Amino acid sequence: MAKLYIVPTPIGNLSDMTYRAVEVLKNVGLILCEDTRTSQVLFRHYGIVAPKLESHHKFNEHKTAEYISDRIASGLDTALVSDAGMPGVSDPGFLLVRACVEKGVEVETLPGPCAFLPALVNSGFPLDRFVFEGFLPQKKGRSSRLAALKDEQRTMIFYESPYRLVKALSQMKEVFGEDRPASVSRELTKIHEETVRGTLAGLEAHFLENEPKGEIVIVVSGAPEPVKETGVSKNKYKTRD
Repeated sequence: MAKLYIVPTPIGNLSDMTYRAVEVLKNVGLILCEDTRTSQVLFRHYGIVAPKLESHHKFNEHKTAEYISDRIASGLDTALVSDAGMPGVSDPGFLLVRACVEKGVEVETLPGPCAFLPALVNSGFPLDRFVFEGFLPQKKGRSSRLAALKDEQRTMIFYESPYRLVKALSQMKEVFGEDRPASVSRELTKIHEETVRGTLAGLEAHFLENEPKGEIVIVVSGAPEPVKETGVSKNKYKTRD
């Protein structure tokens, strides 16, 4: 039976493509792209001559997931790529994977680039437990989403646009507290890669003076664990080994 291959692509540096990913893309019968023009740049770089490309993005995936999964079930090996990173992680992919699983079509996900993992490790915050929140709602529901995370003790990861970064840091400061440790990573794997660490208030001030550019990952330290001392519960930031 044919498969659906989930193929991650570089988030910036084209050299991060794996040999296995290139091999899969050269041998499938159909490649689904978030934007075929963006994917063609990568394909030309690696000499990938795709037999057929089709668009699969957030505006059409609800309509095409069933149809494409039927085509795979009928014997068409298919690969799914997004513009950058792991398909399905804040990118189209979930609906097609679910449709394939429901039809008994095998899904094989290749390991590869994903922006939040290097940003998480770069942050210096605990890695044993974390929560990925992706993009906050652009308008309605933004404040309530943050409020629900106020007491979250795991390290929190968010994606954000450079145009909304300062707003996001300001809102996080109001909810989590101005002294909450955080980091902002941008342009990961690219020439101007940068990770800035500090408090939410300090990061807000920094990016008010320094206009951010590129894709943004915000990592926020979890809420301090309650520590009981002399019968009184106090909140302190505890270091972990």
